[in-house]
Amino acid sequence: MSANALQPEKIHITDFKITKGHIESPFEFNNTNVEGHSYTVDLELGFKLDEKLIKADLTISVTTKSIDNTNEDEASGEFCFAFIFYVDNIEELTTTENELVNLNIALGNAISSISYSTSRGILLTRFQGTALSNFILPVINPNDLLK
Repeated sequence: MSANALQPEKIHITDFKITKGHIESPFEFNNTNVEGHSYTVDLELGFKLDEKLIKADLTISVTTKSIDNTNEDEASGEFCFAFIFYVDNIEELTTTENELVNLNIALGNAISSISYSTSRGILLTRFQGTALSNFILPVINPNDLLK
């Protein structure tokens, strides 16, 4: 695995699906009482090295936090995204040992960055007009998703 083998132009998104999309926004929810949000992000990677494919499954869950619990029920949302990437030179960026794939950190960073930032944009549009409309998925270190 060469440290300089990552060439962004050799990474292609070949497919994308929203595999789950769910928002709970109680009718009586008062959006003006929201003081913040809590969220979790989970990334799982799968590989078909012989086909030069990587699948990134990204799950994002968000819940409002209201001032002094003024909203009886909080609003929440959960979305699952599946991204399929074709990597022209995947053999230069991966090794296999005991059926486990070792991924070049630069490729892992690129896959997690693309998946996360694309999902941010999708969530911005999906949350419009809901109690989660003020939530923007924050910028993070994409390597944290790989742990």
